[in-house]
Amino acid sequence: MSLSLLADPTHVNLLGNVHGGVVMRLADSTAGAVAQRHSGGPAVTAAMDEMAFLAPVHVGDILRTHAQVNWAGRTSMEIGVRVVAEPWNVAATGRRRSAVRTGWPRRRRSTPGGAPEPCDACDW
Repeated sequence: MSLSLLADPTHVNLLGNVHGGVVMRLADSTAGAVAQRHSGGPAVTAAMDEMAFLAPVHVGDILRTHAQVNWAGRTSMEIGVRVVAEPWNVAATGRRRSAVRTGWPRRRRSTPGGAPEPCDACDW
């Protein structure tokens, strides 16, 4: 599953860099779509292992997220997300820079009543 965003002036801070929260939101949306497709029902973020911002993202950059299920148990799963930033005006020449590396969240599947099911495999 992939999602994309063209960074515009509403996404940036005073230095012209895209806010980390904008990047996190896109990554979480991608992970959520993958988790819900995999589980066949609602899924919520329970935890995030790590997010490392490796390079700034600027206005005009295209953010692309790619997510996949790394592990799935009975009531939780781990989704891996990769975020890449590309300049909008450069053809697909392989000139990409990784914006973020994540060990994305464990997601819990919700029961029909909306409460999360017990998570036997979770540490928390």
